[in-house]
Amino acid sequence: MNLLLYGAPGSGKGTQANMLRSRFSIPHIATGDMLRAEIQAGTELGRKAQPILAEGKYVSDDIMIGIIRNRLRQPDCEPGFIIDGFPRTVPQAEALDALVDELGKGIDRVIYLKVPVDQLLHRLSGRLVCPTCQRTYPPGTAACESDGSALVQREDDKPEAVRPRIEIYLEKTVPVLDHYDVEGLVSEIDGRGTIEEISRQVLEAVGPNGTAPAKAAKRTT
Repeated sequence: MNLLLYGAPGSGKGTQANMLRSRFSIPHIATGDMLRAEIQAGTELGRKAQPILAEGKYVSDDIMIGIIRNRLRQPDCEPGFIIDGFPRTVPQAEALDALVDELGKGIDRVIYLKVPVDQLLHRLSGRLVCPTCQRTYPPGTAACESDGSALVQREDDKPEAVRPRIEIYLEKTVPVLDHYDVEGLVSEIDGRGTIEEISRQVLEAVGPNGTAPAKAAKRTT
């Protein structure tokens, strides 16, 4: 089962990615993790990416696709994978389509956790984070459960920074969802319920054994 997972900041995407990874024993692939792994390993692609990232810029599509190609060729991706937050543009989606076809794979389902902007703002603007392990917590939590560190609010989780982050994400993501919606691959999940309710919807979309229906219903937006 090969999945793409989307959701704006604060949508609970990380929680659902962990659920899917544990349920189906397939790797959760985040682009940031892949970049760091390539740099740490000293690969050719990692050496190309390192100075770009050091300047705070985005790496080119060619580098990203090359890194994803390397990752998807690894043995743990044989039974499937969850790609988190990529592709971010339609040209990246087209390049990923060509890559998975080249590797004899395909995209089985695109999961989109949809949460209204006002609720995303509420979730993010009150979110706290452990400065040591980066684990996030809801408002009112005093200390990290893992290491006891006092929690702080990240600069990009403050109200004045949250709305632009969400608006930029949605502006870039909707065309990519439209690209996959044409093929009936997008399952739009209501991300406003409890974790258990959202997980149930996600599992219904991918199927109990990771054998999702051939087509999903069209998105409402």
